[in-house]
Amino acid sequence: MSETESAIDHITTDAMSTASPAKSLGDPGITPLSPSHSSQKDADSSEPSAPSFVVVVAIDFGTTSSGYAYSFTKEPECIHIMRRWEGGDPGVSNQKTPTTILLTPDRKFHSFGYAARDFYHDLDPTEARHWFYLEKFKMKLHTLANLSIETDIQAANGKRVKALDIFSYALSFFKDQALKELSDQTGAEFNNADVRWVITVPAIWKQPAKQFMREAAYKAGLVSRDNPDQLIIALEPEAASIYCRKLRLHQMIDLCSKTAVNGYSPTESVGAGMVQAKEHVRRNRQSRTFLVENVIGELWSELEEGDRYVVVDCGGGTVDLTVHQIRLPEGHLKELYKASGGPYGSIGIDYEFEKLLCKIFGPDFIDQFKIKRPAAWVDLMIAFESRKRAAAPDRSNPLNINLPFSFIDYYKKFRGHSVEHALRKSNVDFVKWSSQGMLRMNPDAMNALFKPTIDHIIQHLSELFEKPELTNIKFLFLVGGFAESPLLQHAVQNMLQGRCRIIIPHDVGLTILKGAVLFGLDPGVIKVRRSPMTYGVGVLNRYVEGKHPPDKMLVKDGTRWCTDVFDTFIAADQSVALGETVKRSYTPAKPSQQVIVIHIYCSEREDVAFISDPGVRKCGTLRLDVSGTESPATRREIQTLMQFGDTEIRAMAVDVTTSRSVKASIDFLSQ
Repeated sequence: MSETESAIDHITTDAMSTASPAKSLGDPGITPLSPSHSSQKDADSSEPSAPSFVVVVAIDFGTTSSGYAYSFTKEPECIHIMRRWEGGDPGVSNQKTPTTILLTPDRKFHSFGYAARDFYHDLDPTEARHWFYLEKFKMKLHTLANLSIETDIQAANGKRVKALDIFSYALSFFKDQALKELSDQTGAEFNNADVRWVITVPAIWKQPAKQFMREAAYKAGLVSRDNPDQLIIALEPEAASIYCRKLRLHQMIDLCSKTAVNGYSPTESVGAGMVQAKEHVRRNRQSRTFLVENVIGELWSELEEGDRYVVVDCGGGTVDLTVHQIRLPEGHLKELYKASGGPYGSIGIDYEFEKLLCKIFGPDFIDQFKIKRPAAWVDLMIAFESRKRAAAPDRSNPLNINLPFSFIDYYKKFRGHSVEHALRKSNVDFVKWSSQGMLRMNPDAMNALFKPTIDHIIQHLSELFEKPELTNIKFLFLVGGFAESPLLQHAVQNMLQGRCRIIIPHDVGLTILKGAVLFGLDPGVIKVRRSPMTYGVGVLNRYVEGKHPPDKMLVKDGTRWCTDVFDTFIAADQSVALGETVKRSYTPAKPSQQVIVIHIYCSEREDVAFISDPGVRKCGTLRLDVSGTESPATRREIQTLMQFGDTEIRAMAVDVTTSRSVKASIDFLSQ
């Protein structure tokens, strides 16, 4: 019997109830049978076999707006963007629909998107209080440290609803819309089993948030647990990267080129190109079908083996930065630096506007107004949204924002004086009252609302460009809805000072959606990713004097063991190829054990010695169900294979003696 085996008998796999991690019995005596790092390429297990699906449907579930697109596997060059939505806002293109959802007073799904917003808006204020209206709720999955299946979120009426219900209602809505459109198009009832679903998430999301999306998809009936491969979780900047490979010159704006693109010279103004791009998009919008030529775009053909580029995905909630390197001859992509970014999306500007209103009218009034006149608050934010889009670096005339009548009326009742009086008294610079019932914002006041969010993005980009991996970057692709902002474009140009070319695809808000469809058609296109964190498990090892701390020593039957040793599966920022698996072997503490529970720990640091080190936290549980695989051997060896090269971490396990596969699942949501 090897040294590493002998401690197992006395420690069961569920012995995690001890309070201090240092004194816990080494995290359930799963002393490894094979502590050596064995990693192997096992491409078959990760890349799903040739698609047996008829169509790929991608859902871009955004913080501010969402939509879907699809492509039939027989004609992958045709990407169809969903039908036009009813409703829509003046001055805002409605190719996607707002991520807003309305539940009835008894918490049943009522409507989504423009329909939800319009219905809610028309409710009588006293009645509206009983309905559940939610918007911009996706950010909860990013900001919550202890996300679980039970997590709840607050609706506009102040009451709380289970987040899983909200996300599954939303996905269910898109599923129904897409299947109905596919049935109409093919002239027959379309079967969900023929669809491969792709859901996009920010690359900086942690594993629990990705698993949460998958759980919501199971609950919504997009896919079943028995067939998990029918759903792919795609990372937003990766999807954008895949689409950008296909870009032709007439489908983008090059902010740095001194030559005219589509007859527009970049020196005129950043905004002019966007206006022209929007017009080009508007003309093409009627068709709703994008042809993605099966060639590498001209821009791409300038790239050579090893060339690097950055994708900056600026969405409503988060900004995601990913660095990719090109690998020829197939043009596969390799992630060069782990995804980074943060909650610096365009909703930061909405929060700044809300702070400004609190400064003028008082936070007590704004809080009351949101609860007592919820629909009018929604109206006010819609009015702000369209003016927000008119902000530009060279703008000189003021921006007018309509204040709803009920705001003016309720303020007078609440304070006993007028809105105009409040503005005069507040001494807020650059915001005046117009007799037509509008807030007049000087361009400087509007630009000030953008400043904190844009500063965050620029600071992040500056730090990224100082990394050694980021020398000789050829292109920076600016994508996502927020990338349309001339203020953001201008700031990125100023920061880069011509160090690389800045490319903005036309129809920048749909880049991720179109890329996600392409990713669903060929998930193997990204060959190498970087692990965002260090993952491992806690084990017992032989105690070595001088190497191990005395307080970690545990004596069992005369043998000295060191507890809490962190057995690393994969280190932060390590390159992992698609389909690469890490193998470990474990043995149950008791022969009669039916389930082996192995706790997974993670850290942002690369070098971790013990599970009790600072910054190490328990992030998940690997459950191995060994029931029904009784083995004649006195010692059972269970071999686990964990895959890290995909967008999600997967696990498989085999009972070595019987060669039978053991059910393995990783749960990141049960902290």
